[in-house]
Amino acid sequence: MKTTEHMSAPACCAPLSAAAMSDDDADRAAGLFKSLGDSARVRIVNILACTGEAACVCDLFPEVGLSQPTVSFHLKKLLEVGLVQREQRGKWAYYSLRPGALAELAAVLDPREARSG
Repeated sequence: MKTTEHMSAPACCAPLSAAAMSDDDADRAAGLFKSLGDSARVRIVNILACTGEAACVCDLFPEVGLSQPTVSFHLKKLLEVGLVQREQRGKWAYYSLRPGALAELAAVLDPREARSG
């Protein structure tokens, strides 16, 4: 009769050492990324990031290539999730990126870079 020693199987990979994000943080990040699921919104965020200043819808819609009401709709969606902020100047609304919004997105994708930066 053979005796067999109990041997534990080797682990297939190293254990995860990164702290997982909370459910609330994951839900918030998912909302941010979901809002960027439309190419027009990505373009709007990119334009605002490149200009570095607030822009009126009348400045944005020719750049995006969509009608003013459509650009306004996309800006509303970006405002709802907190990627942009709105400033009323007289009868015109100006939009800019919320400070820290891009860093928040980047931190989800590369948390090590966010901690070192």
